[in-house]
Amino acid sequence: MKTKLSPIIAGTMNWGIWDKKLNTSEMEHLIHLCIENQITTFDHADIYGDYTTEADFGKAFAKSKIDRKNFQLISKCGIQHTNGRKNKIKHYEYSKEYIIWSVENSLKNLETDYLDVLLLHRPSPLMVADEIAEAVAKLKAEGKIIDFGVSNFTPSQTELIRQKTEISYNQVQFSATHHEAMLDGSFDYMQLHNIRPMSWNPLGTVFREDIEQTRRLKKLLVQLVEKYRFGADTILLSWILKHPAKVIPVAGTVNIARIQALMKATELQLEQEDWFAIWTESMGNKVP
Repeated sequence: MKTKLSPIIAGTMNWGIWDKKLNTSEMEHLIHLCIENQITTFDHADIYGDYTTEADFGKAFAKSKIDRKNFQLISKCGIQHTNGRKNKIKHYEYSKEYIIWSVENSLKNLETDYLDVLLLHRPSPLMVADEIAEAVAKLKAEGKIIDFGVSNFTPSQTELIRQKTEISYNQVQFSATHHEAMLDGSFDYMQLHNIRPMSWNPLGTVFREDIEQTRRLKKLLVQLVEKYRFGADTILLSWILKHPAKVIPVAGTVNIARIQALMKATELQLEQEDWFAIWTESMGNKVP
């Protein structure tokens, strides 16, 4: 693991046509805003915006004149969508040739010479570990990627690839409402093998769904906001950061005030009982 990422990562999935439809100057402003707030790592995937968001970001980055050494780029490859490409059916592709082509395509779109981290987006039953390792070795040797990892992989799927090439990261779903990764052996495995977890959708469904679980959590969060004098989303990120696996949350917000508040989660030390209270309310029962 050679790359130092920011403690919280800016997720770009919603920046483009899939959601916020930001134009070049809006993206440029957002990049500057993130970096000013010590969020220097940006998480991409080739498929975002039906294969258009990387290029939109690349234009904004070129216009920003920010020194490439001052921030980090993550991208993912492997998912073949039917939107944006001539695929008859959604599937996964991890041949050596495809991985290399995909990275080179991402570099062109992002207007950069290298990715700090390349991730395989989702596991495929047909992936061949030797081919993946050969692609990674070539890309590293040519300086096109610094670090390599996976995304949404189980421990056994990760081990299959790790036997052939070093894995530095695994980006998985983890939040107060989706905490399986800390119970199913995923985080244990990552700690054993020095693999750093990243967490997508780190706020979970707390503010998106009105169900028993989120109602319980919101009720508790009212008390914790009062106690700690931090916002509810900051508290939920702090809950993730307390885990010893050293999880890095990928935050997808484009809201200026929320971006400015994100790094406050690194200053907040939740008391142990409050950490367990959040987990308890999420489960709806006491710990075993």
